[in-house]
Amino acid sequence: MRTRGYMRVFLFLNLFIGLIIGLMVWSLGGSQAQADLVIYDDGLERDWENWSWDTTVNLNESDLKNSGSKAISAIYTQSQAGIYLHSSVDIDTSLYDTLRFYIHGGDKGNHTLKVLLTDTEDNLIDSPVPVMSSADVWTLIEIPLVDLLADQTLISGIVWQSSAGSVQPVFYIDDITLLISDQKGPSASSPGSGLTLMINASMNQHPIDPNIYGLNFADEALAADLNLPVNRWGGNATTRYNWQLDATNRASDWFFMNTPNDNNNPSLLPDDSASDKFIEANQAAASQTILTVPLIGWSAKSRDRDCGFSAAQYPDQQAFDGIWDCGNGLLPNGVPITGNDPLDTSLAVDETFVGGWVAHLVNRYGSAETGGVRFYNLDNEPMLWHHTHRDVHPQPLSYDQLRDSTYRYAAAIKTVDPEAKTLGPVAWGWTAYFYSALDQAAGGDWWNNPADRNAHGGVPLVEWYLWQMQQYELENGLRLLDYLDLHYYPQADGVALSEVGDDDTQARRLRSTRSLWDPTYIDESWINEPVMLIPRMRAWVEAYYPGTKLAITEYNWGALDHINGALAQADILGIFGREGLDLATLWATPAFDEPGAFAFRIYRNYDGSGSSFGDWSMMAESSDQAKLSVYAARRSSDEYLTVVVINKSGQNLTGSITLSGYTPAPQAAVYRYTADDLSQIVRLPDQAVSAEFTADFPPASITLFELSPGSIQSPDGATYLPLILQ
Repeated sequence: MRTRGYMRVFLFLNLFIGLIIGLMVWSLGGSQAQADLVIYDDGLERDWENWSWDTTVNLNESDLKNSGSKAISAIYTQSQAGIYLHSSVDIDTSLYDTLRFYIHGGDKGNHTLKVLLTDTEDNLIDSPVPVMSSADVWTLIEIPLVDLLADQTLISGIVWQSSAGSVQPVFYIDDITLLISDQKGPSASSPGSGLTLMINASMNQHPIDPNIYGLNFADEALAADLNLPVNRWGGNATTRYNWQLDATNRASDWFFMNTPNDNNNPSLLPDDSASDKFIEANQAAASQTILTVPLIGWSAKSRDRDCGFSAAQYPDQQAFDGIWDCGNGLLPNGVPITGNDPLDTSLAVDETFVGGWVAHLVNRYGSAETGGVRFYNLDNEPMLWHHTHRDVHPQPLSYDQLRDSTYRYAAAIKTVDPEAKTLGPVAWGWTAYFYSALDQAAGGDWWNNPADRNAHGGVPLVEWYLWQMQQYELENGLRLLDYLDLHYYPQADGVALSEVGDDDTQARRLRSTRSLWDPTYIDESWINEPVMLIPRMRAWVEAYYPGTKLAITEYNWGALDHINGALAQADILGIFGREGLDLATLWATPAFDEPGAFAFRIYRNYDGSGSSFGDWSMMAESSDQAKLSVYAARRSSDEYLTVVVINKSGQNLTGSITLSGYTPAPQAAVYRYTADDLSQIVRLPDQAVSAEFTADFPPASITLFELSPGSIQSPDGATYLPLILQ
């Protein structure tokens, strides 16, 4: 009996312990199900295999890695190649929220990929998300799983597929993880809650070129107030400007009409023309000039009001100007009139016409090196000539014509003024980065079979153009192109060149500035893929013509008469500096007292006494850039640290600011522009500052902190007291 009692106790204890262990195992299993799912970290995790196709894959690349010691390297060997990481166990996506990985573009960058998931039958789920790589840098990509799933719950793998339609060079992927919903990166804070702003003065240092703060046709008062670094003479009307007659043709902007500039004494021409006066006004304001020179081969023939499509010759047109009887060149049904004579308005010119203009300017104002005109735009938006200037150039421009005209006209400029800087191809926008006008002229779904691009090896237009410019220099020992110049107008509804719009439009305007840099931002327009314009431009230059600088001589986010447009513009200028753009000029310059002008003043003259944002960019990060954008730079003239914080939200926000690499004085000057007073930037009471401090930011506001130096820590860790220049 006793033995049996002991046995009962023993069995009960075993049962009890087994139950406890079972509960522990169940508990551990449950907690494991709630952990992030690591797929690759120095190697594929258990249950994962490499099922890639048409791709050379190394799962243990040790030459380049984001963290740890290894990464995945890949080279696409076919046009539709793919990296395919397959799991032998179906993955329940309801447990996870986000796919996170890092991508590195090698020394070339600019890989165009799409990420897809596969279902349990190993079929691609048709919900791709495009991504791009940048050269020589790891980029964090986080994709919400909802964007990759199409009514699926279980998946069997992840695919990175080429979407370029061509073989692509080596790139790298590392640290691939599926994140559970509460383990994502910084989440959106509730209204009014604290956000973190981190500034490190010893990291990501690079100079900011002041030419990013440029304008088109700024008037003298605004140029003086902004200490304007560069002012552009550009637009459609400059394509046929005749410097000898001081007249132009307004093209499709105004009824294809020749228009003389106001000139009190035409007998002095070519001296004292409108272009001469523009240059002289810039010199008086200490602004550099960008002058657009014609490459189209035509120029206005007289100072008379000649018409490309006059009512006398073409009485049946859709519209007339109402004074000079110049028509818009369209039949009442909207069909363009063809067969007109270009000589009705224009005379044929060539590169000697442009060379003569440059010689006139050098003789009158000196060379680029001695204070004359420094920058020359190689015409304006040539891939639109067959629309904007169809009365003289109805033929769509091709790859070869763009290259050949650039060779001739840029060489003419450099012959007269070797130190002058040229900017091209001055492309109008997204489509013109990749295709010629001749490609698009085929109509229909021309992009599926772009004849001109196919005839040039399938290479996108801008990449081919840069390559051709490099070939010219290699063969002739002369650089013809100094700046890659692209125009950019965001294509999202209601943003560019528009009024402020409704709440949705205003929010979209503020989000869409991400298209300038963010590889994870899918453009909210027909583009519908990441634009990441500045990194893309840099990758093109590094791959095809190293040493070429980057310019955007036309851009516009609209609403410059409203605080919403001012917030976007201030954000854009901060992005330009952080991303290392070399030159930019806003199209549609704001009026002197409009909010858009104050966005420029924050960077060029925030105190009314000429104080400017710093000229050495440094690391500045926000835990939620969509609510509080932050930019920081050191001013080399006095070692002051300037920090711009933009509250894009409609709520009061508090930011916890951490500062490293710079020891400031205990008080910082504060300047702020808000919707409460659109007439001025207000100097606020000083802010107490230290290595960690907090500040409040009212809704829809731009705040600048001016921190004077205590001591500065250099990148090598040494601390020194700076020389303060008075």
